[in-house]
Amino acid sequence: MNDAERGRSRMVELLQRQGISDSGVLDALRRVPRELFVPTVFRPHAHADRALPIEAGQTISQPFIVAYMTERLELSADHKVLEVGTGSGYQAAVLAMLCRRVYTMERSRVLLALARRRFEDLGLVDVISRLGDGWRGWSEQAPFDRIIVTAAAPELPPDLVGQLAENGRMVVPIGPEQGDQTLVLVTRNAGEFAQQRLLPVRFVPLVSHARTGRGAAPG
Repeated sequence: MNDAERGRSRMVELLQRQGISDSGVLDALRRVPRELFVPTVFRPHAHADRALPIEAGQTISQPFIVAYMTERLELSADHKVLEVGTGSGYQAAVLAMLCRRVYTMERSRVLLALARRRFEDLGLVDVISRLGDGWRGWSEQAPFDRIIVTAAAPELPPDLVGQLAENGRMVVPIGPEQGDQTLVLVTRNAGEFAQQRLLPVRFVPLVSHARTGRGAAPG
């Protein structure tokens, strides 16, 4: 076992002590090399339970939040998942260990290019990525069994809700950029939607060209 593998094992042990119990999720975080998803200068801290800076002024979420959100999705091997906010690509890589296919969207060309390179290096052929406005989702591939949003929206994005399949689950942070945010679980059963508040969180805002009036989403 090399240093990186030992670091991931210690990280997973900490997550277990924090209440993460899904063996599939824990195994996914043990297998995905988080150290490859952070800038080189931060690699000594890659397995600490903390958010870290990445390119384009963004952050990679702390491992607990990645594990917690993934666990709440209740993934199975046949699921098709939409991720809004590719960022470093780490969350998508974790999802790819647990489901059939991941569709991930990012509005930053820089972040998307770096994430795609990591997906290719790791052989993650079941991760499909695109540049675009996450607020609008990915209607061409809808519906999705599961949706995960890694940036905070001021309210539930209606297009994303509409792209959730029957018996689907969506995990999304809700709240203002400079105020209280809450992680929310949205479920769809028999055509009815329900919401459950999970825990307080802090995410970067979910930016939408459609809402800000700055023109069409990048293509």
